[in-house]
Amino acid sequence: MKRFHAPAQATHAPQRELHNGGFAPYAEVPARIDAILSAIGGADLPADRGIDPIAAVHDPAYLAFLRDAPALWRDAGRPGDAIPYAFPIRGRRPLTLSRIDALLGAHAFDATTPITAQAWTASYWSAQSALAATQAVLDGDRAAFALCRPPGHHAGRDYCGGYCHLNAAAIAAQAARDAGVARVAILDIDYHHGNGTQDIFWRRGDVFYASVHADPATDYPFYWGHADERGEGAGAGATLNRPLPQGTAIDPFRRAQNDLLTAIAAFGADMLIVSFGADTWEGDPISHFALTTADYAVLARDIAALGLPTVVAMEGGYAVAALGANVASFLSGF
Repeated sequence: MKRFHAPAQATHAPQRELHNGGFAPYAEVPARIDAILSAIGGADLPADRGIDPIAAVHDPAYLAFLRDAPALWRDAGRPGDAIPYAFPIRGRRPLTLSRIDALLGAHAFDATTPITAQAWTASYWSAQSALAATQAVLDGDRAAFALCRPPGHHAGRDYCGGYCHLNAAAIAAQAARDAGVARVAILDIDYHHGNGTQDIFWRRGDVFYASVHADPATDYPFYWGHADERGEGAGAGATLNRPLPQGTAIDPFRRAQNDLLTAIAAFGADMLIVSFGADTWEGDPISHFALTTADYAVLARDIAALGLPTVVAMEGGYAVAALGANVASFLSGF
C-alpha cells in the first residue's frame, strides 16, 4: 500500500490547549508521526497539487484567516499561539471584523485548537498527503494511506476545532468527485464524531457520510453526531451516525461499522474515504473505548471486503507508544 506524508506536517507543535477548565499539554503532538512512520516503514513525499483542491472545500476567507492569524496575533502584541476565547453563538460577522480575537472566535468552535505560526503549512501538507493518496487510488491502486497530521475531520468549511484546521478527508472526497467519481462515501471510525465532515456534505447527495463514534451526549463534540442527524435537502438520508457508549469493545463496534458498510453499499459508492482514528484503543488518554491492537486488523478486513477503492486518512490516536502498532494493524487488514 502506498503511504504519503510530508515532513512539514511535524512543524505545528502547540504547547498547550484549554481542557476541562484549565490549560493542559497539547495532546496532538508531532511524536505521533514518528511512531506511525517507524511502525509502517516510512512514507513517500506527496506532490504539491496546490490550493485549488483545498479551496474546493474550504471558504477562501477562512483559508486567508489560517494563513494570516499568527501574524495578526503577533501584531496585537500577544505571546504564544493564537487561541480563541469569544464565540459568537448568536451570529457570525467575520467579513466585517478585523480584531484577531473576533476572527478567531468566528472561525473556531473550541479553544483546543491553537493556531501556531506553522499551522497553515502543516495542515496544507496534511491535505496534500490526502490528495496524493487519492490520486494513487484514482490511478488504480486498491488502497492508499495518508498520514494526515494535523488531523482534519472536525474542521468545517469555514471553521477549525478539535486539533483540526483543514479537513483532509473532505478534500480527498471532493477531489475524487472532481476527477469524475460519481458517488463517494466517507466512513469515519475515529472515537469522536467528524462534525466538520458532516457539515461540509450535509446538504449533498453525492457524498455519503457514515460515522461510528462515542455518544455525543457524553463526549466531544457534543452538538453533532446524534443518531437522528440524517442530512438535509439533496443530502437527506446521506448522513448516518451510529453513536456508542463509553467502554465499547470490538463486538458492538464491529456490528455498528458493518451496519454502516451495508449502508455504503446500498448508496452505491464508487470510492471510499476512511477517516481512521486510533483513539478508539483501550488505553487512549483522552478517549473511552476498549478496542485492542489486534481488533484494528479485523475492522480493516471488513472494510476491505466491501471491495471499493479506498483512501485511508489518519485522524486521531493519542497514546503515542501504542499508536504505531495500532496503525500498522489497521493497514495490515487491507
